[in-house]
Amino acid sequence: MKLFRAILFLMLAALAPVKVFACAACGSGNSQIIDSPMVDGMNLGILTLGAVLLTVLGAALTFLIYFIRKSEALEAAKKSTAETPASF
Repeated sequence: MKLFRAILFLMLAALAPVKVFACAACGSGNSQIIDSPMVDGMNLGILTLGAVLLTVLGAALTFLIYFIRKSEALEAAKKSTAETPASF
């Protein structure tokens, strides 16, 4: 349910008007400032940093999940070998 809400929020945020994403200085209503190439560069820089951050955090989360699953598999293998008697 939380994942559904997060996806819904991201979809609504992606469809929101451009003024929602403006910073305090750029969203003042001055059209000369809003249409400036520096504003476009700033917004692209912010989006790039966000993409890098999400990539790094996603990789760290994937690595953590890998170790958790590997640990569970090792514990299950250890239990199964301890329960079966050794035959000679």
